[in-house]
Amino acid sequence: MHLLSPRGFRAAGVAAGIKKSGKRDVGLLVASHEVEAAAVFTTNQVVAAPVVVGQQHIQGGKLRAIVVNAGNANACTGKVGLRDARRMSALAAELLDCEPGSVLPSSTGVIGHHLPMPKVEAGIRDAYTKLGTSAEHALAFQEAISTTDAFLKQAATTVKIGKETVTIAGVCKGAGMIGPRMAIAKKKNIQGHATMLAYLTTDAMVGGAALRSMLLGAADASFNVCSVDDHTSTNDTLAILASGASGVGIASELARKKFAAALQDVCLSLAKLVVSDGEGATKVVTIRVTGATSDADAKLIARQIGNSNLVKCAMHGNDPNWGRIVSAAGLGAAKFVPEKSRLTVCGTVLYKSGSPVAFDAAKVSGDLKQSEVMVELSCGLGKGSAVFYTCDLSKMYVTINADYTT
Repeated sequence: MHLLSPRGFRAAGVAAGIKKSGKRDVGLLVASHEVEAAAVFTTNQVVAAPVVVGQQHIQGGKLRAIVVNAGNANACTGKVGLRDARRMSALAAELLDCEPGSVLPSSTGVIGHHLPMPKVEAGIRDAYTKLGTSAEHALAFQEAISTTDAFLKQAATTVKIGKETVTIAGVCKGAGMIGPRMAIAKKKNIQGHATMLAYLTTDAMVGGAALRSMLLGAADASFNVCSVDDHTSTNDTLAILASGASGVGIASELARKKFAAALQDVCLSLAKLVVSDGEGATKVVTIRVTGATSDADAKLIARQIGNSNLVKCAMHGNDPNWGRIVSAAGLGAAKFVPEKSRLTVCGTVLYKSGSPVAFDAAKVSGDLKQSEVMVELSCGLGKGSAVFYTCDLSKMYVTINADYTT
């Protein structure tokens, strides 16, 4: 399955000359008609122009299309950037015979440069002529939204609702500048480089309010608890379009629960792909915290561990340095009592009740060479729990980001 497996969608991706590489850099994702839609966006105070415009356009809860360019973030570009983002939506709308407010714009790439609008406009027109429903069209769209990605990222699933089936599919891009903290845009908050972008499609019939609620829940359980470098981008966007083409309604409580769980699964699969592609990363590290005084404390502790450069370097070197993990747990305001805690790495207890436990360091080091690593910390203080996903920190990450614009 792929992005266009859900019925009612077409897509295209073309090369417009925005990327220096000459690869595809403009994408269109189009619904057969104006459909129910929802989106969450970056909470960084430095907000890219397409996010500002996208927040405005999604307020009605319906979209006809998404238009994306890669190679230029259109961030920190002032009034010109806003004009260009609106022009992207307006041109796509003109081609599709819909209102500009029905088109969500997105951009990703280097910050602080104005879009080369003649190339962007030519790319949008070209993409419109190449729209289609095949796996190849979905692949072209994926390529067009990518920047430093080492591989393309997609996920999909089906959900049985009664005797009928609906499909949820998605694609995303991201490898660096990853620390999403996305939320639903509020009208009162709207002010006139690498990034996390994700776009989902479904052929389910689902109302706008329910769709927004389920998307936010899915984001909080996936993209919002993953990190490569904990740098929340100026452009982070997660959007879903629901065509209703299956004719299957998501109305009952049971149907909503099943659909929400499937949506979360797709988002989590995509988020873990982003983490695994962390610009030189060799493994995904899952931080599971239990027994905290509250879920909020557990989330804070898990994030502190997952974003510690010392922990991430130890993971890259397959070093079972439990001291870095335990000390990271106590960095912030969350209550943590070392004498009540227990740390397990790859199934081996390394630390318990305030003291190290004898363990086979060579064995644990070997276990850490796996592509997926589990770190479990029990705080022994309550019932709070959380999961956080991160990756190791490699020399390649430093090289990529040291040379990114030069």
